[in-house]
Amino acid sequence: MGQNTVIALLGASGNLAAKKLYPALFNLYRRGLLSDKLKIIGFDPTHMSHDDFVKHMKSCVDQSSSELEDQFKAFCERCSYITINQDAGDDSFVELRKRMESFIEGDEAQNRHFYMALPPNIYVAVSEQLRRNCYSEKGNSQIIIEKPFGHDLESSVELHKKLEPNWKESEIFRIDHYLGKEMVKNILTLRFGNPMFGALWDCNHIDNIQISMTEDIGTEGRGGYFDGVGIIRDVMQNHLMQLMALTTMERPGSFSAEDLRQEKARVLRLVPPLETKHTLAGQFVKSGDGKYPGYKDDDDVPEDSRCATFCTSVAYVRNARWEGVPFILKSGKALSESKTEIRIQLKDTTDAMLKDTNHNQLIIRIQPNEAVRLKMNAKMPGLELRTVETELDLTYKQTVEDPDIPEAYEALLLDAFKGDYSESVSEQELEASWKIFTPLLHELEGNKDIKPAPYAYGSEGPDGLEDFVASYQFQK
Repeated sequence: MGQNTVIALLGASGNLAAKKLYPALFNLYRRGLLSDKLKIIGFDPTHMSHDDFVKHMKSCVDQSSSELEDQFKAFCERCSYITINQDAGDDSFVELRKRMESFIEGDEAQNRHFYMALPPNIYVAVSEQLRRNCYSEKGNSQIIIEKPFGHDLESSVELHKKLEPNWKESEIFRIDHYLGKEMVKNILTLRFGNPMFGALWDCNHIDNIQISMTEDIGTEGRGGYFDGVGIIRDVMQNHLMQLMALTTMERPGSFSAEDLRQEKARVLRLVPPLETKHTLAGQFVKSGDGKYPGYKDDDDVPEDSRCATFCTSVAYVRNARWEGVPFILKSGKALSESKTEIRIQLKDTTDAMLKDTNHNQLIIRIQPNEAVRLKMNAKMPGLELRTVETELDLTYKQTVEDPDIPEAYEALLLDAFKGDYSESVSEQELEASWKIFTPLLHELEGNKDIKPAPYAYGSEGPDGLEDFVASYQFQK
């Protein structure tokens, strides 16, 4: 890759850059996947010299061997830093443009990527300054933004309208880091690369599907921020909707970005808005042993907060393939374990010949311990005809010797550099997903009679959860 490329990291001193972006960029460099001419510019109000910036990056990446140390030194030769003067208007952005121009040799084109690891409330103002001062006239320009993309349908549409005059849809890369995860990228291969699954992938064979993302930690001092967001906006409207879209979409004409995103948006438009009668919301309280605090024990959380830290809601897809199949969406904090998975339960067999059989289940474990497992019935060894549940297990770390599983941000940054938008969330997908969740959010937040059910830190969730999911055919 010899294209002259620059990535400017706006918010270079923040947590996202430290925890995700610097490690991802360094790993791409180590893999030899960055352009020989790619430069990295940190751009942030925090005052740092070049040496300070290098020390900051050094604290963020793995240097557990002399080889990694040498590679990091070479990586840093690509990096520089600009301290933003927030009181100087466009001056710092002009300095950023001049820095990028200094990397141009002769009349060559330069691709410019602006990663806005910034608070969403300044996306529009910063994007205007970037367009005005730093847009590449001879190459491609791109802004990369993180969720949340608005807090409901109206604000999301408004954000898009404000970005639209300066940045075309083809120049906006919207990050949902779940789309970069290895097992999420594997869903389409499982579906469309294995005819045995394709033949069963409909309401005639599937009883229900549960898509869940749970965490065993609470808000960990971020209660003040989380209280304005809640679990539905934080996880369900974005991550779980992307998993649902990949699970339910029709076969695209190709794996091109346009075809993939079109099919995802098309199936999301067929999902009616979620309703409170099909929803169970909860909020964690202190653990039974008193060791772990409750949500409202955070000093930054109001005592009367009704913010949901847990939610399970049931969605349907109104088309012939999925008619009547409940999609049980579940997410929560401070639960018994951290895991993300898609659990597909097939319909029961007839009892005419075999007794005591279990649902066949296909389980796609996204994290941790990436795996695909198929639960099925078999004859128990012996002289009697008795059934036993058995399992075909493809756990990556057990099946593939020393699997090289890249971090999600490595995959997404590489796609952004290549101009591959297949794992960028389109405006159409975003609008469709907000239409599904906005009425539910407004009802839960606007109706003060609706209070989230309490559940103990470290538990399975609110009382009644098992009965709730069982009412939609789900069996453990």
